[in-house]
Amino acid sequence: MGGQDALSAESGTREERPSTERPGLATGWGSEKKSPVYEHSFVRSSSKPVGIDAIYYNDRDGVKAMSDSGFSERVEPMQTAAGGIVEWGVKGRMGYLTTYKVYGSGGRRLVQGEHGGEYVLVVRNRCKCQIEVVLSVDGLDVMDGKSASFSKRGYLIGAGKTLEVEGFRTGYDAVAAFKFSGVGASYANMRHGDTRNVGVIGLAVFTPAHSDPWTWMPQEIQRRGTAKPFAEAPVSR
Repeated sequence: MGGQDALSAESGTREERPSTERPGLATGWGSEKKSPVYEHSFVRSSSKPVGIDAIYYNDRDGVKAMSDSGFSERVEPMQTAAGGIVEWGVKGRMGYLTTYKVYGSGGRRLVQGEHGGEYVLVVRNRCKCQIEVVLSVDGLDVMDGKSASFSKRGYLIGAGKTLEVEGFRTGYDAVAAFKFSGVGASYANMRHGDTRNVGVIGLAVFTPAHSDPWTWMPQEIQRRGTAKPFAEAPVSR
């Protein structure tokens, strides 16, 4: 792929290395799914993303343990990120996965999964222009299964459109489904022997070069619409 190219989506079994004996969930290599993509030109406004976000996942016991550090509550699965440019969440076979927010850890979002269940990453573009999103799972880029980096190219999402990413890409026509597994059976362990980043899903958002900022700043438009003419209520006389 060329330096300006990103991918636009239309919509194995591997030898296991010795278990690291770590509890909780990671992401394994699931069944192959048809998922055609095509190259399109996209020039970023900057080499740095305009916004990043993370979703942490684990099984029920793991989510409970991770929530003990502060007050947590159940929230809507689709949450805004990157200044309101996108909203995103994690969906299983029976709908969106149960999602919590832990306020004692800076508003960290936790998603509860089950061992053996497949999942999909859902990202909706709330802007009036095309954007590019780079996604990672367990510290690995979803495009090539190697270490994630902002410098790598991602998926393009049209204005107001929704992208569903079902797995690690194995080619231009298919992906290997994201499947909750134990840490030892994770793709990160089997392929790289490195499990330090299991349990987290990453998102980086890029806007197009030479674009009008009002086309990709929905949160700013909302804030200005709710601006108050007086900081305090007028004093009654």
